[in-house]
Amino acid sequence: MLDIKVLLDEIVDLGGSDLHITVGDPPIVRIHGRLHRLEQYGVLDEQTTADLVKQIIPQRCVEELNDQRGVDFGFSYGDKARFRVAVYYQKFCLGITLRLIPYKLFSFEDLGLSQYVRKLCDAPRGLVLVTGPTGSGKTTTLATMIDYINITHDRHIITIEDPIEYYHKSKLSMVTQRQVFDDVPSFDVGVIKSLRQDPDVILVGEMRDLKTIAAAVRAAETGHLVFSTLHTTGAVRTVDRIVDVFPFDQQEQIRTQLAGNLLAVISQLLLPNKDGKGRTAAFEVMICTPAIMHMIRDRKTHSIFSAIQTGQQHGMQTLDDSLVRLYRRGILDRREMIRVCEQPLEVMQKIGEPIPAHMQTGTKEQRSNQAQK
Repeated sequence: MLDIKVLLDEIVDLGGSDLHITVGDPPIVRIHGRLHRLEQYGVLDEQTTADLVKQIIPQRCVEELNDQRGVDFGFSYGDKARFRVAVYYQKFCLGITLRLIPYKLFSFEDLGLSQYVRKLCDAPRGLVLVTGPTGSGKTTTLATMIDYINITHDRHIITIEDPIEYYHKSKLSMVTQRQVFDDVPSFDVGVIKSLRQDPDVILVGEMRDLKTIAAAVRAAETGHLVFSTLHTTGAVRTVDRIVDVFPFDQQEQIRTQLAGNLLAVISQLLLPNKDGKGRTAAFEVMICTPAIMHMIRDRKTHSIFSAIQTGQQHGMQTLDDSLVRLYRRGILDRREMIRVCEQPLEVMQKIGEPIPAHMQTGTKEQRSNQAQK
């Protein structure tokens, strides 16, 4: 029988970020953003995969797996690493995805975040959102912010997570970490109940639904510093997504609440390095200035991007500016930069490349495809 510890050692030793176990494939590790098949273990069959699941799944999760056909939980592998685990069914067979969570906490410098982002952690109240697609490093960014507060401020920090990923030991601050389904029934209930626990800082692992969003905004409105995540890209889409979650007759109210309490939106992507060793985050940073507050309140979110472009003195930057800096430092490959940027033609101009006439028309996707060629 294949021992799951052998595969966990592989992902740790190889410096991987994810391990995929599915019937019909060998174990697959994602290393620096790319998938690598561990052919030496052979193709996994249904029985082997089920045995691997049994080796790590907590008894409390078995019933949920059977009822919901999927379950998420945290898993510690000795003192080597923690994993965020998703067990699920696909094609009537079990599968597993394990995301490695290093024990090491990173600094702002390690992540490439500016002093302006660090200053957000000094705020007494308000809402800070870290957004991006799955696997973009949102949890790591939030862990860095929480660790900074823990080291430098005398505060009570409450985290509500599913599952708990980074463990924080109390330092200058006091840290209370609650896991959804084990310590609290849901994110929104966790936020509401935390308000009775004398918090200064509240981390909401993910704003998944209207109730959680409303609870998080309310917590910021009542004098707490709140951090959370959304699976959106860019500040404009993030604000619009939050507003659109609410019924039409409540949207004016949530716009007013956001305008008064949103401190910043940090949107990020995690991209493979040019040398093939490791990955680096690119960031869009929106700091909520009085001008942006008015844009949110007056339904002019389409103007936020222009405010970010001209807001460097406030610590703002567009994703494209971040990408160009990484490219000029030799960290990011040109093709990767063009693939993920917002405005391919403007990016080409910034790096001094002439724009062929045939690329000056068409959709963004068409221009991006031409630029990559």
